[in-house]
Amino acid sequence: HSSVKAEEAAGTAPFHLDLWFYFTLQNWVLDFGRPIAMLVFPLEWFPLNKPSVGDYFHMAYNIITPFLLLKLIERSPRTLPRSMIYVSIITFIMGASIHLVGDSVNHRLLFSGYQHHLSVRENPIMKNLKPETLIDSFELLYYYDEYLGHSMWYIPFFLILFMYFSGCFTPAKAKSSMPGAALLLVVPSGLYYWYLVTEGQIFILFIFTFFAMLALVLHQKRKRLFLDSNGLFLFYSFALTLLLVALWVAWLWNDPVLRKKYPGVIYVPEPWAFYTLHVSSRH
Repeated sequence: HSSVKAEEAAGTAPFHLDLWFYFTLQNWVLDFGRPIAMLVFPLEWFPLNKPSVGDYFHMAYNIITPFLLLKLIERSPRTLPRSMIYVSIITFIMGASIHLVGDSVNHRLLFSGYQHHLSVRENPIMKNLKPETLIDSFELLYYYDEYLGHSMWYIPFFLILFMYFSGCFTPAKAKSSMPGAALLLVVPSGLYYWYLVTEGQIFILFIFTFFAMLALVLHQKRKRLFLDSNGLFLFYSFALTLLLVALWVAWLWNDPVLRKKYPGVIYVPEPWAFYTLHVSSRH
């Protein structure tokens, strides 16, 4: 999708304030607010052997997000490959649903003393578990939650955003600007993507997508095509995310406990691991 046809680029779409606002709002409420709601609502209302309020948030997210993505694609001034969009949406829903189950159990384990800043086998509640083969089952659950679920959720998510972004170009440089409402949404949007990248442990996927967007912008600039307001909003949101991730990593660079949990070359601690280590442990 590296090129935009002239006749398609001429039809510049206005800024989709309604869709971007709903998209940002539901991301904050249903995704970021999901684990918070699980801790705030009384445990008596949602017993440990039943879905939590966060699970219902996740179910709503799994329905609303693909719907908003499809509406966003519908408003693209460029004709995008429908088959790839449909496969991406289906994979997104399947991955988010896998994550729903794994994340539900993992967060419910917090009430039993599970510590997110430690690996599964290093958790105190796992060390005395009998038979020991049960630990393998919890590691499998963690794999579904943190690896398979995240991959099938986030790869198609960023792919859809990139495909939409590839159609956000206009030959009119005067239209390459954002309205005031878009500027106001950049901060909450970029802040949410910071949470998504750090908690989802998808920095490599994010940075690859961002540099692909940057390369596309430079490529289209040679053809005298410029980002429209929707493309600028997405690009600036991701740029702000990159800055926030860099500040987050720099702040926790010398944390010995988190360093042990994230020993790889890419060191991006999860906010919930930081919370269980430095915030909840104090209470």
